[in-house]
Amino acid sequence: MNNKENFITVGPSAGLRGEVAMPGDKSISHRAVILGSIAEGITEVDNLLEATDNMRTLEAFARMGVNIEAKEKGKLRIDGCGLHGLTGPPDVIDCGNSGTTARLLLGLLSPQTFSSELTGDASLRKRPMKRVVEPLVRMGASITGSDGGEYLPISITGARLKGIKYKTPVASAQVKSALLLAGLYAEGETVVIESQASRDHTERLLKVFSVDITVEGTRTAVRKTESLKGCKITVPGDFSSAAFFIVGAALTPGSELLIKDVGVNPTRTGLINILKKMGASVETLNPREVSGEPVADILVKSSNPKGTAISGAELLPAIDEFPAICVLAAKAEGVTTIEGAAELRVKETDRIAAMAAALKALGINVTEKPDGIVIEGSRAPGYLMGGKVESHGDHRIAMAMTIAGLASEKGVTVEGMDCVDISFPGFFDLLKTTVVDKNAIDLSGVTSSG
Repeated sequence: MNNKENFITVGPSAGLRGEVAMPGDKSISHRAVILGSIAEGITEVDNLLEATDNMRTLEAFARMGVNIEAKEKGKLRIDGCGLHGLTGPPDVIDCGNSGTTARLLLGLLSPQTFSSELTGDASLRKRPMKRVVEPLVRMGASITGSDGGEYLPISITGARLKGIKYKTPVASAQVKSALLLAGLYAEGETVVIESQASRDHTERLLKVFSVDITVEGTRTAVRKTESLKGCKITVPGDFSSAAFFIVGAALTPGSELLIKDVGVNPTRTGLINILKKMGASVETLNPREVSGEPVADILVKSSNPKGTAISGAELLPAIDEFPAICVLAAKAEGVTTIEGAAELRVKETDRIAAMAAALKALGINVTEKPDGIVIEGSRAPGYLMGGKVESHGDHRIAMAMTIAGLASEKGVTVEGMDCVDISFPGFFDLLKTTVVDKNAIDLSGVTSSG
């Protein structure tokens, strides 16, 4: 995936200005397809993210007999087959690079009446699955795979499940969602208790699909369900995609950027809290609710952020924004320390190691910790000089280092940009519409993603 022939060169920018809208939220897009497929009746989805990861989920359900019709761009019509209407896929389901597809399907496929098998690309086959497999087996699931189900490929033999009460060792929306999906079929009640609240998109969407689900603090419970009701879903703009524009505008002088219709679910917007803590100029405007999710417009102006200490509790609602936060810290005045981020060692790549290496290549003093990173930033000339870095096949690192180029002294070349399609096709062209000096972004080396 890390194709060095696919690169971008980004020079210092005179700012990001204007008004822009983000593509649909990646996490909600996955869940809208999943729940719409097992609902009764028609579900219409607007502003679906048509990224590679989401297409893996859509293809999986099409292979299990669900009639999914793509209308115009970003619009789907799903003819749901009901909770018990899925059919066995004709062969192995390839989840590609999508951990969400793999882990949520583990939960949904465990109580079906057919057998199935999941696999993925080389990166996904290295990511841990036992955190989902172990509680599902406790519910009665029949799952086998490499190293006891720790890694894909994994085989699932449909089985009758019983609800359990499960305390997650690590707060994880994917683990919670997999168990809730299995709980829709399991006898009795399925309860998931977290030490800290993870993303709650699944819970919110289940309510929109008329499921009786109980949420009390970090305790979520669902009982065996008769049916989900098809509905209309509008997917809000993806906050994690907006993060790169937010950080880019905060760091580049002369910026004033309005990002419209962004999902501001409090389990996702930790970056805003971190930015405010560092003294950046960011505010949310026009708050409202769309399809069970809080939505707002985000106004960002250039500022002079200061280094700070970021704990694991602060990072959890900003976990996907870690690469962008590292770039922010590299240009902030003083030292930024991030702790409690060990989970990032098992993302698409080891994001802690990859970001440490990238920032060092650009002239930043960085100390890597087992569960975090220490970044010595400064807004004085001579910091974030520029240079050449690799994406390591990680879409969020690729986009974060693109933003680093805008805030650099001499420009940054990022190799391996094809991975951006995983979450944000069209990223480069959209970014270029906001940059005052269009020549700051050289797209001649990019052969994908807009």
